[in-house]
Amino acid sequence: MKLRPDGINYGDQFKLDDPYGSDFGGDAYIRSFLHGFYKPLANPTAETPPRVAFGYVEALDPKGGQRYRYTGEMKAIGKMDVNAPNVQVDLKRNPNFDLNIYSFVLDRKPASGNSPRYGVTYDDISTREEREYWIAGSSLKVVDLQTNEIIAERVGYMVDWAQGSQAGGRSPWLLATRQACPKFLGEHSSAQIEQTEQFVEKVLKPAN
Repeated sequence: MKLRPDGINYGDQFKLDDPYGSDFGGDAYIRSFLHGFYKPLANPTAETPPRVAFGYVEALDPKGGQRYRYTGEMKAIGKMDVNAPNVQVDLKRNPNFDLNIYSFVLDRKPASGNSPRYGVTYDDISTREEREYWIAGSSLKVVDLQTNEIIAERVGYMVDWAQGSQAGGRSPWLLATRQACPKFLGEHSSAQIEQTEQFVEKVLKPAN
């Protein structure tokens, strides 16, 4: 899996960092692929289906090239303040109220054995000429790493109609999402967080 760095490109016209495909960055990007990260939805819809995600993912460390396996789980990372008013209310309602504070914790270990069969990668496919007109192109692929076959690909483009204007504090690439194809979910969405995992899960069906 190709990792995404932290940070958001607000208006760097020629930085080829795939602003259309903007998603979580850093460790949050890895967590978004792991089973247990997503809470079950009370009322799933076609646009927001239940997310199963995967038991583990592997990725190369960009600095050293070492392959690591990532897993994750919910863990207690602290305790609530029993004197806090809202906690007092919960304790009165339920004396056995769980005082633990939970978070989804990532675990990283050097990977051994064969590498995974399938990979996920993304690329900024914008040309210099397209960026001159504030057009950004994006490719997201699921690849069979044994045969180098592209199993599925999503290609998307967006354009900033104001051609990079920062008048009034506007951020060109965040507003370009309103002129995107395929369009973003939500009329005024400035990013599609979790879009990568959602695409991958449509292609590679996780085991329940």
